[in-house]
Amino acid sequence: MTVSRDDALVSIIMPLFNSERFVGETLDSVLAQTYGNWELVVVDDCSTDRSPDIVKAFSQRDGRDRVRLYSLASNQGAAKARQAALSYVSGDYIAYLDSDDVWLPRKLERQLEFMEGVGAAMCFTGYETIEEDGAHRNVVHVPGSMRYKDFLKQTITCSHTIMFDLERVPLDLLSEVRDVPYDYPEDLDTWLRVLKTGIVARGIDEPLAKYRRHDGSRSAAKTKAVARTWNQYTRNEGLNPLYSAYCLFWQLTHAVLKRI
Repeated sequence: MTVSRDDALVSIIMPLFNSERFVGETLDSVLAQTYGNWELVVVDDCSTDRSPDIVKAFSQRDGRDRVRLYSLASNQGAAKARQAALSYVSGDYIAYLDSDDVWLPRKLERQLEFMEGVGAAMCFTGYETIEEDGAHRNVVHVPGSMRYKDFLKQTITCSHTIMFDLERVPLDLLSEVRDVPYDYPEDLDTWLRVLKTGIVARGIDEPLAKYRRHDGSRSAAKTKAVARTWNQYTRNEGLNPLYSAYCLFWQLTHAVLKRI
């Protein structure tokens, strides 16, 4: 039986690495949520700055045992940190949040209301892109739905807008990280793995989150990002080179358009 919105526990997972400049604002955006039945699972990937201390102070300030901080023994990257976080969750829904991004106050409430209203297993939202200092850059609009083949050509989402209903999406489907000798986009790999089962991702065309662009983000290295996506298509998805090139062309085209 589907959990009612008033009872559903949302597990928020956050990988953490050297984000002391931004993580305080990120955590405040969680605390400001109008929907309060959440837990925040943070996995620190061997930060060398004050990031873990900021999370600990935030947990004490919240005072409701909703925030748990774990640490990896060695630096393994955001994907492994997320994988570790998933092993600690106990919620009915999973929501993703990076330690430099921000949610608007009604993000969780609005998504839960929408997902339960339409029976969505996977949901994403529009978002605002901001500069490193928080200045507005643009708003990214999203379609009402996307299937596997749509996603190959247009990764319109950002991970911090995505939510899964764990009654409809098995947790182990979200937990897999490939042990391969090449780089690939772990987030995209997860979303495609879910969509490949026939699940339709449903979109809310409202900017309910903010995505921060800065030089330290992994996506800032555009050439490497293209190479990772090519690996995803040709190696992980097993697509032929011609179709991979077609999908990559549209990915890049949409990436430019959503920044205008």
